[in-house]
Amino acid sequence: MKIHNFNAGPSVLPKKVVEKSAKSIISFNESGISLLEISHRSLDFMEIIEKTASLVKRITNLNDDYAILFLQGGATLQFAMVPYNLMNKEAAYLDTGIWAHNAVKEAENFGKVKILFSGKDNNYTYIPENYHIPDKVDYFHCTSNNTIVGTQMKSFPITYVPIVCDMSSDIFSRKLNFRQFSLIYASAQKNVSSSGMTIVIIKKEILEKIKRNIPSYLDYRIHIKNNGILNTPNVFSIYTSMLTLEWIERKGGISILEEENEHKAKLLYDEIDNNELFENRIHKNNRSNMNVSFFLKKKSLEKEFNKMWIKENIVGLDGHRLLGGYRASIYNAIPIESILFLIEIMKEFEKRFA
Repeated sequence: MKIHNFNAGPSVLPKKVVEKSAKSIISFNESGISLLEISHRSLDFMEIIEKTASLVKRITNLNDDYAILFLQGGATLQFAMVPYNLMNKEAAYLDTGIWAHNAVKEAENFGKVKILFSGKDNNYTYIPENYHIPDKVDYFHCTSNNTIVGTQMKSFPITYVPIVCDMSSDIFSRKLNFRQFSLIYASAQKNVSSSGMTIVIIKKEILEKIKRNIPSYLDYRIHIKNNGILNTPNVFSIYTSMLTLEWIERKGGISILEEENEHKAKLLYDEIDNNELFENRIHKNNRSNMNVSFFLKKKSLEKEFNKMWIKENIVGLDGHRLLGGYRASIYNAIPIESILFLIEIMKEFEKRFA
């Protein structure tokens, strides 16, 4: 039975990654020991974490000026760790979605936050193109893709101010100049791995400006000094990340994924725009290639549409609880066949009820 998984996270992973991860739970590298049982200080795991960090650098074209960490606590912990480590007086933020808004609230505990834009009053349906980043702020924070509403930054500012970006829901999905960023963080349960691990990419020189005392676990410098294993990390999630990054390389890298993702998104948005029964409420220039939100023009038809897609083994299509409607999360690993199948269901629904 074919399942079409549109969950927003934890979400679909490449089939071969899931299969190899599953085998490793029974016997890692045919050792007779489960991956869940190996020591995080063992040579086997040291090879995993070093290879995973190396793959991140290769895929993003970053050099040893950057450190790669695999932490816990999700993006939510990073909302606090970033200002704890980087904010001396003031930082600038874009408030482009619910998670971006939560990042602002955490940062306000550590200093002054200058909000350059807030889309809250417009239900976060667009992202601004023109905003000024003050020269004297400690850093500029943005969220590249907003999972709940389905918006995505298509470009990033050129500035001398360090750029910090939450890429939780679109990391490794498109070509970027990753050297443009001083710090990138991304919870792994969308495009990379299972939940419980966060990738943090840090340009090490920005940590030289820290002036406050920071508890060890919240201090990026301590994690770097301990080679990313200050405490027991999420061994399984890091291993699954390694397999996913290998899968990305075998496909030909991020540029190939970007082409596929743009094609998948265009197919789905075209159907929404041309179908009499559905609508997307995001400004076209800001539509996400990862999270496609859409609504029925007649709410009274929701029960019928829900019965239809659930019957056809589609899962995870419900919109976020705060937004309603529908959301198809079409990350790197979701095959185009699932997109085409959803489009077929939407066309059939239009024939019946338009």
